[in-house]
Amino acid sequence: MTADIRIEKARPEHLADILALLIAGAAGARVGQETGKVEDYREAFDAMLAAPEMDIYVALDGDEVVGTYQIHFMKGLAFRGRSRVELESVHTREDRRGQGIGARMMAHAEELARAANAGLMQLTSNRVRTDAHRFYVRLGFDQSHLGFKKML
Repeated sequence: MTADIRIEKARPEHLADILALLIAGAAGARVGQETGKVEDYREAFDAMLAAPEMDIYVALDGDEVVGTYQIHFMKGLAFRGRSRVELESVHTREDRRGQGIGARMMAHAEELARAANAGLMQLTSNRVRTDAHRFYVRLGFDQSHLGFKKML
């Protein structure tokens, strides 16, 4: 079913659809905190698109956004100085889950990470998203750490 799905860098016209995915997938402290108003996010989105160490991608079926993820390339000393890749805001539209779109996005992210000679890919997922946890384990991710957050 994913043969027609394309993974592309997000463009300004994708922002409203990306926000809809983020809001639909909100869990924990983020529930009810997002406005969904594109103008509230435009400055941050534009800055993210311009940042050389990160990108936002969308999964497209035709012109329809059906998934998204953010990728950050971070420098560090561990792994003999190889960078690490942090994945954020990985979401597939609810009515399109189970069709391989998420797996396509993660394979795309892994290709980018390998091309950059990154030492590892990492991500966090809210503890209530147990289906997502099983998905990441199926893709070879190891649930190796316990994460902490402090809302500001």
